[in-house]
Amino acid sequence: MTPPMMIYRISRFFYNHNMKALCKICSYCNRLFFKCWIPGTAKIGKGTSVGYWGIGTIIHSDTVIGENCIIAHNVTIGKKLGDRRVPVIGNDVYVGTGSVVFGEITIGDNVIIGSNSVVNKDVPSNCTVVGNPMKIVKVNRKETWYEIKQNS
Repeated sequence: MTPPMMIYRISRFFYNHNMKALCKICSYCNRLFFKCWIPGTAKIGKGTSVGYWGIGTIIHSDTVIGENCIIAHNVTIGKKLGDRRVPVIGNDVYVGTGSVVFGEITIGDNVIIGSNSVVNKDVPSNCTVVGNPMKIVKVNRKETWYEIKQNS
């Protein structure tokens, strides 16, 4: 587990135990030391990590991210002006470097988002998306991102 995710887990513990000041201090420690914003109010599943210690990664405070995901560096996950909700990201999702995921959208399970992609629409499970604006380039993929990595 990378240090920013360890700090996030501590921050989340404080948030869950109604110690909001300590939660906020941990979030600011991540910002100060690792130049990322991963607030303890976000719901991030087990096994999820950030690449290169989260440099430049911004995650909205209300974001929900599933288990076993990779969020690469310089990724922004948030909402657009006027939206009430933020993205909900499923399990086993890989978000490539420099990508932006925003809006009231849902990213399904087992999705790969290519580097520098802009995702502002729902993405079904088992897909690969790339580009700006995003396009689905592969559907019904059976392997997860970590199975593909092992077979390479």
